[in-house]
Amino acid sequence: MQEETRANRYLVPRGDEPYESLLEIKRSEFIGHIKRVSTVEEARAYIESVRKTYHDARHVCSAFIIGADRDIQRSSDDGEPAGTAGVPMMQALLARQTREDGTTDLSDVVAVVVRYFGGIKLGAGGLVRAYTDSVVQTLDGALFDSRERLRVGKVPSSHADAGRLENEIRAAGLNVLGTEYGAEGATISLGVFDRPEELARAEELVVSLSSGAASVTWGDTQWVDLPV
Repeated sequence: MQEETRANRYLVPRGDEPYESLLEIKRSEFIGHIKRVSTVEEARAYIESVRKTYHDARHVCSAFIIGADRDIQRSSDDGEPAGTAGVPMMQALLARQTREDGTTDLSDVVAVVVRYFGGIKLGAGGLVRAYTDSVVQTLDGALFDSRERLRVGKVPSSHADAGRLENEIRAAGLNVLGTEYGAEGATISLGVFDRPEELARAEELVVSLSSGAASVTWGDTQWVDLPV
């Protein structure tokens, strides 16, 4: 069963490996980690793996957001004064502007900040700023993909025309997901942002590029990661 969501796209950290950064404030070290996750279990498992790696640290604070609609949100202060770590970390994730128009849609992400106490107390305000800045700094060094819900279309073509048609479809700004070659001909798969005007535009382009020889047959939707 396909996931039912209100959102058609959101931003995710690129790749399976975590991004890390180090922030030093008044001799305290704040080691930030950002990683892509898709379930609560994955997020908690990663938090525990960081805790084991930094087993001698005083605090391992965390926050994560999961889902296209960002409906799963959890945070932990891990012994810091209430509201000074996990919630500010969560707010840094939620407030991250991910697109040129100021959209904030970062999800499927866990942030973990490890703190080694340097002997100088920072106060509640100082802790809020430190944990926020640690997440922001780590995000600044991360790469992202746009996870988009695309309607998948199939375009039939002859073997002779498939390469040209695929290149021209891609050059027109559509997402080519692959081409299958069979005994009777080729089938180009394309993904189009799941909105009526985008689907209509794709249909017109395919008819035009193939001089009327091909049309799009639409299938299901699927989530696809596209470089930002």
